[in-house]
Amino acid sequence: MLTDCAVPDPRHVLLALALAMSTQAAGADLRPLQDNDYYYAGQPDTRQVELGRFLFYDKLLSGNRNISCATCHHPAHNTGDGLQLSLGEGGAGLGDQRSAGLGTSAAVMRVGRNAQPLFNLGARQFSVLFHDGRVELDPANQERMLTPVGTGLPNGLDNLLAAQALFPVLAIDEMAGHRGRNDIADAVNVEDPFAAWRIIEARIRSIPEYVELMVDAYPHINTAEDIDIVAVANAIAAFTTVEWRADNSRFDAYLRGDSGALNAEERRGMTLFYGAAGCADCHAGVLQSDMQFHAIAMPQIGPGKGHGFDGREDFGRENVTGNPADRYRFRTPSLRNVEHSGPWGHSGAYNSLREVVQHHLDPVSSLHNYAVPENIAPARPDLIAKDFLVQNNPLRREAIASRNELDSQSLDEADLDALLAFLRALTDEDSLATAGGVPARVPSGLPVED
Repeated sequence: MLTDCAVPDPRHVLLALALAMSTQAAGADLRPLQDNDYYYAGQPDTRQVELGRFLFYDKLLSGNRNISCATCHHPAHNTGDGLQLSLGEGGAGLGDQRSAGLGTSAAVMRVGRNAQPLFNLGARQFSVLFHDGRVELDPANQERMLTPVGTGLPNGLDNLLAAQALFPVLAIDEMAGHRGRNDIADAVNVEDPFAAWRIIEARIRSIPEYVELMVDAYPHINTAEDIDIVAVANAIAAFTTVEWRADNSRFDAYLRGDSGALNAEERRGMTLFYGAAGCADCHAGVLQSDMQFHAIAMPQIGPGKGHGFDGREDFGRENVTGNPADRYRFRTPSLRNVEHSGPWGHSGAYNSLREVVQHHLDPVSSLHNYAVPENIAPARPDLIAKDFLVQNNPLRREAIASRNELDSQSLDEADLDALLAFLRALTDEDSLATAGGVPARVPSGLPVED
């Protein structure tokens, strides 16, 4: 005999059936995330994680020893920097307090894209990294990684996230700096990433505390000479995976069987998301990304990425594949903690989650009617002068619009509110509360930004 508590709520049964049908149509896998869905599953080596923590916050890895990974990916700003476009080499301070610097050491340019959040990047489902996917698993051979250095990728990297960690230190506008300012920048400017990595290795080897930590963390490292850039990248990947795993949201609780974890509006938003609204056509699965590339007429603000006849544009995926059909395509971002990861869009064009969702409903109209901000912080006049050259040019704006792949959608305000409620239910509060993980000091003795 069934007791009262064993009788399923008909509303939950109908919702489960609707969700199952909609997710099947969208090709989504909504199996709850588990330990083995992440690198370093189970019990990660805490020595490697703590080594990675020091390296992540240490400015020693940058050309001029003035910027760390955490400068643009800080827990105080939910693993981003809170800016529409990051300001790397030459800047000073964190988040909206960051300045463009002074004198001959001042920043030369903004980074052309928004700083992406780091949540769940250690999940095995992430087969492509960066907005343009320039670090990815080879679709034809998942054991092989494709990166900007081609077949020259160093051996021994633990995973794709470790490979990703090798490249921000080579970017002149992010961490390396500009020609004539330091030895890493000079190596990068003659297109010798291996020389740049060797300089970083030498810096790490010169600090006894790092040598001790490396020897303790890795069995194959016995002396300073055994330390290489691969060990640095692997440690940063271990730290990032463990520190910013985000799979304890109310959405996750719902998937694990807690039918009361989502309220009625959030459940309706989830059904829309994975069904009629078509969000999951691109934002598929439990991490809300198909790991593919799409052109959605997102406004371009900022200096671009050196593409086009004058270097002002950002062609996105085309710059990786060389295929003109990939122009203006960018990777579908995961939506975990999306409520807290703004500004949104590859160029940080939107300052509210509602606005970027509305953009998806009618991308071309949204692009042409985009309200250009008065300025982008930090507000240095010569930087601002380059910020809107593409968006304010009708021909260039039309070129972006012509590649749009999204059909217009008609949602009323109640549906939009439900979608936003569901997106907020993707927040893992525990993963946001990691500011206490900032080390008080790092082995180099350089200042730590907190």
